[in-house]
Amino acid sequence: MEIIIEILSGLHPEVDFETMDTLIDNKILDSFDIVSIVSDISDEFDITIPVEEIVPKNFNSAKALYAMVERLSEE
Repeated sequence: MEIIIEILSGLHPEVDFETMDTLIDNKILDSFDIVSIVSDISDEFDITIPVEEIVPKNFNSAKALYAMVERLSEE
């Protein structure tokens, strides 16, 4: 989880990613951020994020991102 918080904080240091759970809904993350996040997470965790996983519910919070990473790491 710490690595995901670091990745997100690198994009938007002003946001409290520990508690924020509306990153997409409140338009904090945009499409360019998503591309960066997918790339950074793929590199950091050595996983591939399939297109069907790139949906708002997986990117609305650090916890949702972490859950997605755990799920994909198990596959």
